[in-house]
Amino acid sequence: MTFDYDLFVIGGGSGGVRAARIAASEYGARVGLAEESRMGGTCVIRGCVPKKLMIFASQAEAHAAEARGYGWQGASAGVFDWQAFRQKLDVELTRLEGAYTGGLSAANVEIHKRRARLVDAHTVELADGQRLSAKHILIAVGGRPALPGIPGQELGLISDDLFTLDALPDRVLVVGGGFIACEFATILQGLGSRTVLAYRGEAVLRGFDMEMRRHVTEQLRVIGVDLRLGANPARIEAEGAARRVTFEDGSSELFDAVMFATGRAPYTQGLGLEELGVTLGDKGQIPVDEWSQSAVPSIFAVGDVTDRVNLTPVAIREGHCFADTVFGAKPRKVDHALVASAVYTRPHELATIGLTEEQAAKRGPALVYAASFRPMRSLFAGSDARAVMKLIVDARTDKVLGCHIFGPEAGEMIQMVAVPMGMGATKADFDAAMAVHPTLAEELVTMRKPTRRIGDDNLDRNTASA
Repeated sequence: MTFDYDLFVIGGGSGGVRAARIAASEYGARVGLAEESRMGGTCVIRGCVPKKLMIFASQAEAHAAEARGYGWQGASAGVFDWQAFRQKLDVELTRLEGAYTGGLSAANVEIHKRRARLVDAHTVELADGQRLSAKHILIAVGGRPALPGIPGQELGLISDDLFTLDALPDRVLVVGGGFIACEFATILQGLGSRTVLAYRGEAVLRGFDMEMRRHVTEQLRVIGVDLRLGANPARIEAEGAARRVTFEDGSSELFDAVMFATGRAPYTQGLGLEELGVTLGDKGQIPVDEWSQSAVPSIFAVGDVTDRVNLTPVAIREGHCFADTVFGAKPRKVDHALVASAVYTRPHELATIGLTEEQAAKRGPALVYAASFRPMRSLFAGSDARAVMKLIVDARTDKVLGCHIFGPEAGEMIQMVAVPMGMGATKADFDAAMAVHPTLAEELVTMRKPTRRIGDDNLDRNTASA
């Protein structure tokens, strides 16, 4: 059978673009790609990149305060100009979008600026009715913000909306407690909005190491976020341009804006998957095997749409491995077991890789090495903020099972930690590394004695009887 393409990719985000470019440029595949919005996807246009730039902007006043602590008399960040920032941000995102588009064009990938859906195992239909055939189809449409399902939720914003606001709200409610909620509460507070964060749990960042969750929770309060734990909105009503939020406990308050950061869901609605025999998961995700192949052999999926590990670098690796496997005759799988990540709160970030203390305790005996201290830079300027480093080590093999860092530039440090941990490093390997002084990171190789031992109650029966 003759096809229009060897590969057709639905979705122009990081995973889809990487797969398309590698298949075309390195392996000579005839590739088409459909993207209904801006090229680059969530990370480049509506997520990681603009969010990190907003984090940088939100730190200016704190940096000015620190400068005064170092003797710079009258140091001030001045008045934040949202419009000026937004215009510059738009220029940068347009540049990045052009780079993504240019890379595909240089690889001879044919781009279709339309939504696409599946007709059968080898055919897609574009929004304009055009049908195209392909030997292989890759779905990389990512996810979209999920709403909580309460009356009046349409009056709220999602994270995408914050990048296009004409003005920052004076008083804003952020709903949620994950990555996005914590980061945007940090941003909005830092840029001058009076920010309330409502989260139904007892500490933000569910799924992270509990000790580190408590540090992030407390830091949000310290920087001025009005943190409401155990709180959840029940409904939203419009009062002129404002929003009245009634909470589950019956109380109500008025805000200029409400932003939902209550999770994300795979963007699979209307793709035609179920009609082809692909049964979606409970969140709408596409179940795939270790090769990113769905229940239909010609249809593959990578990135957030599979709900494996929802991070941009993971989607990129999955897309590259797919292209190598299917078009390069170089079978490669992605190991999702050890993935580093960072939450860009301020002044300290939280970065992590491997097992949490709670997970390690369930696995078996482990040693916890931890250091808590006031970093030199902020201490001199008069700050009481504490950094925390934690290593979790298998008590039987000495292998480092987890690393958690709460401190300035933690995301930069965890990237380097990911290399030895991926190689199976032991605590002895960390101890053998010469410290670089004076740095924050030296604490990772100078912790000699464990602070506690965990997990002995979960010893394997065979180990216990040996």
